[in-house]
Amino acid sequence: MRRFLLFAMLLASFSGMAESIYRTTDADGNVVFTDAPNATSRPAEAVDLQRTNPLAPIQISPLPDSSTTGGAEAAAPAYTVTITSPANETSFPMGPGNFSVSVSVRPALKKYEGLQLFLDGVPQGTPQRDTMWDLINVLRGQHDLTVAVVNNAGETLAMSTPVRVFVHRPSSNFRAP
Repeated sequence: MRRFLLFAMLLASFSGMAESIYRTTDADGNVVFTDAPNATSRPAEAVDLQRTNPLAPIQISPLPDSSTTGGAEAAAPAYTVTITSPANETSFPMGPGNFSVSVSVRPALKKYEGLQLFLDGVPQGTPQRDTMWDLINVLRGQHDLTVAVVNNAGETLAMSTPVRVFVHRPSSNFRAP
């Protein structure tokens, strides 16, 4: 019986603390909220608390696993990359070997994907999101241009059809007499 009485008193004290909030002002004028009125401070004012929200939290369902959906949503889109300039088998006349390359990409690149230009299979610069490159001082001869869509891990997602260009430049091998 004694344990029951002790338990009942504890339960009553906890329920009373949870429902009563008091507002007091200390000697410095600071407002203090407490669960029990302080006998040494100015008179405490009881604060009426409104009922809290009784609604259950919204349940958020997890994203579908790619193994259950077949991975179709997680796969990268099928890109179409086309070099629009220069045209295939373009010849650049005598000069310094400077020309521009531009491409068209469909659909638009996703975040963290870029375009990498290759001249004879050698990457030119770093991947970029811009669809135009200015090539400077390209050596004379035949060159194949390709552009790839790459992700941030460096993996190739799509590659354009090669475009062949011919650069004509003066040679130091043939000097005028």
